[in-house]
Amino acid sequence: MAKTIAEKIFSEKSGQDAYAGDIVIAKIDQIALQDGTAPLAIRQVKALGLEKDRIRGAKITHFFVDHAAPSPRKELSNDQKFIREFALEVGADFNKPGEGIIHQIMVERYVNPGDLVVGADSHTCTYGALGAFSTGMGSTDVAIAIALGKNWFRVPETFRIEVNGKLPRGVYAKDLMLTIIGELGVDGATYKALEFHGDTIDSMEMDGRLTMANMAIECGAKAGLFKSDEVTRRFLAERGREERFREIKPDDGAEYERELHFDAGDLEPVVAKPHNVDNVAPVSEVEGTPVDQVFVGTCTNGRLSDIEIVARILKGRRVAENVRLIVGPASREVYLKADELGYLKTIVEAGGLIIPPGCGPCVGIHMGILADGEVCISTQNRNFKGRMGNPEAEIYLSSPATAAASAIEGRISDPRKYL
Repeated sequence: MAKTIAEKIFSEKSGQDAYAGDIVIAKIDQIALQDGTAPLAIRQVKALGLEKDRIRGAKITHFFVDHAAPSPRKELSNDQKFIREFALEVGADFNKPGEGIIHQIMVERYVNPGDLVVGADSHTCTYGALGAFSTGMGSTDVAIAIALGKNWFRVPETFRIEVNGKLPRGVYAKDLMLTIIGELGVDGATYKALEFHGDTIDSMEMDGRLTMANMAIECGAKAGLFKSDEVTRRFLAERGREERFREIKPDDGAEYERELHFDAGDLEPVVAKPHNVDNVAPVSEVEGTPVDQVFVGTCTNGRLSDIEIVARILKGRRVAENVRLIVGPASREVYLKADELGYLKTIVEAGGLIIPPGCGPCVGIHMGILADGEVCISTQNRNFKGRMGNPEAEIYLSSPATAAASAIEGRISDPRKYL
């Protein structure tokens, strides 16, 4: 019987003929945790009372300090020390502040097509862009994965998302994914896998695929999956992992619970209005809304191509006097390349501020917390009330291009006039 990508990966990792709805015990390839979720998982591992040589998933476990990087409080510093000491004790991987965001580093260094990956962070689904089944779990479930190197899963049903046509000028993967989420709703794909297909997807570079897979959770999905292809191979080759490439795709005739079709040519720049990701509207509907802060970065849109778009729009222009523009590269690799290419210099000359690689203002811990009544337009993935540290503020989500245009004008603006 023909299988979806999710069914094929779970069949391989469980050693059984697995289909949607089945419960399987599956071997895990990679485990990822960040400084906000790792301490609880570590305490749960310790509570099991295992000797360190019996922690079977230690060698495939990666810890990251990205949510508070560098730490702004002693309590967070103590947690980060706790993580570092545990990683050293059991032989796990530890990434110190400044390396970058968990999800960016995982795809740059570790994840390969066909992998099964779990993480103590909901945006672990990002890695589906490489043809891996990757999903977020609670810290206790991830503790079991660290201890045993495996866990139980219910194989999800799959929605097939078909997108064809050329994206119009000023429309990016972020606009496409927000449009899909607006169609499905925040819980419209709960515990489903999303598979992305069509000639729009086939021609999309890896940065765009990562943006879309990252936001699969925002409509409730368990994973966002792309078949592996020459774009995947090239991405791996650039990072010295071409030998890890393998073809991952669904079988012809695979059974899908639902199919959705989109014409890329019909799309326009959009935003998600406060306070839900599915509260999607064309930029034209909210154009002119004053903004106090613009944030470009995060695991959704902090990659090199995102920063390049911002620099291109800002070149020779200035950020509005009433606006704080904050830009956070997603990793050290992105930071250095953006610096080498002059993007960061352009942004700073225009009046922007560059912060260290990490999550930055997105999680509302430090570096960009909003004041009462302020409005931010951001390239992150969530705009829930209080997300950026103040429930009395408002967050609009957009593409980097829309964010850059808004920074120049001091109000939400259509990016097409600058491209």
